[in-house]
Formats: sequence, C-alpha cells, structure tokens
Amino acid sequence: MNKFAIPAAVILLLALVAAIGSQGILGPCIHDDGSFAACHWAGRTLLGVSGLLAALSLMALIAKSHRTGLYLAMLPAAILGILTPNGLIALCGMDSMRCRMLMRPAMTILFALMLFAALAGTVLSGRKDGCACNRWPSKT
Repeated sequence: MNKFAIPAAVILLLALVAAIGSQGILGPCIHDDGSFAACHWAGRTLLGVSGLLAALSLMALIAKSHRTGLYLAMLPAAILGILTPNGLIALCGMDSMRCRMLMRPAMTILFALMLFAALAGTVLSGRKDGCACNRWPSKT
C-alpha cells in the first residue's frame, strides 16, 4: 500500500468501528420494553454516514489516481457525523443516559479522526495529482 492510500485505510477502519459501534456498545439508549428514544434516529443516521465513509474510503483504496475528489467528498460526510449527535438530531434529555455519556463523545471523536484523515488524504493526494491551480498558462 502506498502512502497516498493510508488515510483511506484509516478512514475505512474508523468507519467500520463507528458503524458497528453505533448499533452496539457505542449506540443509542436501549429500553427493556422494546421501545426506543429519540437518540435511536441519531444512531441510525450515524450508521448511514459511517457506511458512506466506508464506501468512499474503499473507492479511494481501489482508485489508482484522482483520489483527491474522494477525499473531498469525505469531508462533509465526516462533518455530518460530528454534527449528528451534537445537535442535529436530538438525544435523550438526561445527561446520565447512554447516548449522552457514551455515544456522543465516542462518535464525535471517531468522526473527528475521520475528518483529519480525510484532510490529510486531500493534501497528500492533491500534491501527488498536482493542483490544477498551478497549471495556469504562462503570459508570454
């Protein structure tokens, strides 16, 4: 694996942890009677965003060139993952609930790490592919 694919591999690993965790130990509150709280929808959204990031990172791993666009697509997805448990979708009202004590900080950290990896991938692949802004015609 070359150095330009390392951020994609990191994002893939973190996205899989977030996807599995959002439905398991890092997920929303679980009720004994089978009902679910408002944070259930935040967990489902995090599952979808994690799946999107996993798919984009797989494409970046497979791609031989032009990874920059894939990394740029990962940036808003990671930001969406950060915003989801932090106000975009309501969580339970009590601070002692699992979604507030575990899901919010864990998912915020995971998606922030994915955001930084996507930024690193953008910079690395942009240098490799060559920035289009450096190709202005000369004035002669």
